[in-house]
Amino acid sequence: MKQGVTLIVIAKSPQPGRVKTRLCPPCTPVEAASLAEAALADTLDVIAATHADRYVIALDGPTGPWLPPAFVVVPQVGVGLAERLANAILHSEGPVFLVGMDSPQIDTALVATALETLMRRDVDAVLGPALDGGWWGIGLRRPDARAFDGVTMSSDDTHTQQLAQLNSLGLRTWALRPLRDVDTIRDAFVVADLAPRTRFARAVTELEARLTQRAGRA
Repeated sequence: MKQGVTLIVIAKSPQPGRVKTRLCPPCTPVEAASLAEAALADTLDVIAATHADRYVIALDGPTGPWLPPAFVVVPQVGVGLAERLANAILHSEGPVFLVGMDSPQIDTALVATALETLMRRDVDAVLGPALDGGWWGIGLRRPDARAFDGVTMSSDDTHTQQLAQLNSLGLRTWALRPLRDVDTIRDAFVVADLAPRTRFARAVTELEARLTQRAGRA
């Protein structure tokens, strides 16, 4: 395992029926998977363009053409998301920053700021809150699987629980800028407006046209 800064994306393969199911309806499973693939591709491109020593995707499912060559692929291991996150960060021996695939509006400046903050002597962890009560990114100067012990994921107070757990480990945690995760169709439209030059925004524009056509035929 390579020491140094590791960037990790934790993701599901964007296959119909397995991702973004809360977008259905109004999306079909294929349309929801198309949005998920665009979001994942945008996220991977941003992470790959951010300076680090190692790039990892902790993946549930097969790879696809959306995967940049810089990434090492590791399978997600564990029962439940908290355990999978804990196992994912152990693929680093040095500072680690992990993001999901639900915030395609992230950019290299935001991720670089997270890494720069994480390297400060008065900071042990960074945590980016999501507006739905979760978090979009987490960083640890020293990987510690205990960071996720007892944290209920995909809850409206996940961020609060996560911050409390980091505090309980004595980690000095710095808050990153809040972001909106894409969970609902409204989220998709809002995030597309925030990042109009992304693949995700283009996919949302195409989806909107199809939804309008379907509504016209109803």
